[in-house]
Amino acid sequence: MTGPSTVPAALPAEKFGTFLGVYTPSVLTILGLIMYLRFGWVVGNAGLPLTLLIVLLASSVTFVTALSASALATNMRVGVGGEYFMVARSLGLEFGGAIGIPLYLCRTLSITFYSYGLAESILSLAPGIQGAQAERSVQLVAAVTVIGITAIAGKSASLALKLQLPIMALVGLSMVALVVGVASADLRQPEVTATYRTAPEGFWYVFAVFFPAVTGFTAGIGLSGDLQNPRKSIPTGTLLAVATGAFVYLSIPILLAITSLVTVTEMAQPGLVSWTGVALLGPWLVFPGMWGAITSSGFGSALGGPRVLQALAKDGLAPSSLARLSKTGQPTLATWISGGIALVAVALGGLNAVARFVTILFLTLYVAINLSAAAERWAGDPSYRPTIRVPWLASLLGALAAGIVMFLISPLACFVAIGLELVLYVYVRRRSLQRHWGDARAGVWMALARFALLRLREHREDPRNWRPNILVFLGDPEKRLGLARLANWFSQGRGIVTASHLIEADLTQDEVEIERLRDEMDQALAEAGLLAFGEVDVVRDFESGVPALPASNPTR
Repeated sequence: MTGPSTVPAALPAEKFGTFLGVYTPSVLTILGLIMYLRFGWVVGNAGLPLTLLIVLLASSVTFVTALSASALATNMRVGVGGEYFMVARSLGLEFGGAIGIPLYLCRTLSITFYSYGLAESILSLAPGIQGAQAERSVQLVAAVTVIGITAIAGKSASLALKLQLPIMALVGLSMVALVVGVASADLRQPEVTATYRTAPEGFWYVFAVFFPAVTGFTAGIGLSGDLQNPRKSIPTGTLLAVATGAFVYLSIPILLAITSLVTVTEMAQPGLVSWTGVALLGPWLVFPGMWGAITSSGFGSALGGPRVLQALAKDGLAPSSLARLSKTGQPTLATWISGGIALVAVALGGLNAVARFVTILFLTLYVAINLSAAAERWAGDPSYRPTIRVPWLASLLGALAAGIVMFLISPLACFVAIGLELVLYVYVRRRSLQRHWGDARAGVWMALARFALLRLREHREDPRNWRPNILVFLGDPEKRLGLARLANWFSQGRGIVTASHLIEADLTQDEVEIERLRDEMDQALAEAGLLAFGEVDVVRDFESGVPALPASNPTR
């Protein structure tokens, strides 16, 4: 494929507002499985003060990334593809492809992970099933879950999102049960000393295990193409979801630390004992909440993944057929292909090792979002006018923090993920896909050039710093490339050579294909390996036009 594809129009799909389209999927993905299975473990190992520090550190990374994403969203009309769309339009198609392809695979494999988690938690209530029979049963339940989630997501995004409302009620009910359970029993002094009973690796290991709990806030951004007003809904819904998650995650460890219903030693063991042993009615309210959170996360992945694939197809990075929409405006083909990949992954089993790699790839996305916002703000393009203004240094620190967390979770997976994305970047760049939008990279180079010129102005021109600045009239570049080559020899690769194609014409009356001629000039120079700025100059007549030209104008 040589460029973005043309996709037949479909009937208008239902558009969603801030609450249903962004806040609900985002907050339910944040308040997920780790909240139930690992929060007590964190408190039991790190103690209350360090647990709160872990929550604050992790939430700070996601909050800065959410601010960066919000800044980008308020500066553009975010189309289908969410995070991929924003990165591709800010850092270019090559960076977008390097991030978008792994993002699609992450979201698709996440369907499998959540389905496995749901299947294992359900079958844990049937202790009679063990060994090979238990493994087959888990795979069967997971496969049925993948098919069900995919079918609902492919049929209607509206149905999938509306199903999350009762799920949110179940999650909220489990939290209320925890609060009531703590309030109805005796309280004790919280553990303030880190013991690392079952986590001898120490603080950063506990932090790395907990960090995936605060990710997932981009679930709503992934539905950007289905929103009524993405510019308003994405920042509002995303920031509210992150704030809600931070509030809940700062409250739960305090509740678990002061209750006498479970001991610190019991909490330090992985599992649900911290919740079922404390919450009102125990597993009767905790399990439905946990199952709902898992299922909601699966829906978020099943809705977001196909839309990333749809966006990749629109930009020419995937077959154009994957961008087709059903009569109801859903990317049905992309959804069923995603479900098929998730189903194949169920058959593979043993995905725990891959889960950490998926988390790393999601973190590379956060790095890219922060770098996009930092580049846009630092470049200072006049077109960059977000309503949420984030200092470029804050976004840059957010990118650095996300990179550090990647390394803490798994140094090997970190380097493998970066290597994979570098390979994808080179691959997309070599395909030389055409794009019809500008990006922040040109603005960054312009800002650097302006900075250098202003600094250069402070220094008087001296013979030792002189550089040749040569203007060459090539006309037809195929016939006079020797002149450009001679100019390059004179400059010794240290000066500036401008190759001009001079045309005698009157622009008020004649049509001149300036862009095409300049592209031909640049291509001829590049194929000859000559470093020169190609330009097309239109003058009324040669004698009066030549003296009016500048010695060199590389920015034209």
